[in-house]
Amino acid sequence: MPPERLERFARHIVLPEIGGTGQLALAKTHILLVGMGGIGSPALQYLAGAGIGRITLIDSDRVEESNLQRQTLFSQADIGRDKAMAAQDWVRRFDPALQVESKAQRITAENAATLLEGADLVLDGCDNFATRLAVSDSCVAQRVPLVSAAVGRFQGQVGSFAGHLPDQPCYRCYVGDAFDAEDCDTCAEDGMLGAMAGWAGTFGAMQAIRVAVEGRAAFGDPQWGQLHLLDGLKPGMRTMRIAKDPDCRTCSQALS
Repeated sequence: MPPERLERFARHIVLPEIGGTGQLALAKTHILLVGMGGIGSPALQYLAGAGIGRITLIDSDRVEESNLQRQTLFSQADIGRDKAMAAQDWVRRFDPALQVESKAQRITAENAATLLEGADLVLDGCDNFATRLAVSDSCVAQRVPLVSAAVGRFQGQVGSFAGHLPDQPCYRCYVGDAFDAEDCDTCAEDGMLGAMAGWAGTFGAMQAIRVAVEGRAAFGDPQWGQLHLLDGLKPGMRTMRIAKDPDCRTCSQALS
């Protein structure tokens, strides 16, 4: 790494759990970030800050004034802009050495395989189950690890999935087949504490970093199949393990 990059990431490199090898792994990682909302905004800030070398941003929405309460990338001047493009501009200002690409479109079952091509890891922070399941199914098919982060009101969930591995569950093992429809609750209806979205997003970024440095640094424990439940009211956190569903039509059929 050039001397100026060593200085930029010095606080990572001096951590024995990351070190120079781990930082180099981050620089070589390509992350696909789905959703530039309340989760994607803080997640992107810390992934870029960590030196993730290549980031692809996916979001079909435009910035609205109501987003500014929790979507920390954007300002009043961004209202009306494509979120993906505004986020790309932020990355280029923050660290011109990073490769960043934006796609102002929605991931579906039909285009997921194309959009995921070349990614080492996906961090999904979108706001509906139909998209989450399309992303998860494609991750299994293309053998790409998935970090899934969700938030609502005062609760959050963050989990890492590797359904392409024989003994590991996928996201569909967790939620089943009942949520492929798009008629789920939204934060516009239920409300959301802005800082809660920040907690879920930054925790998702940390878990993505764990996956990225697996096998290269001591911090690299992906914690496959562990779902971390965040409670902002108490506050507190607990962890549950997701079992692989032997009848899962995505990961079990893919390996049969």
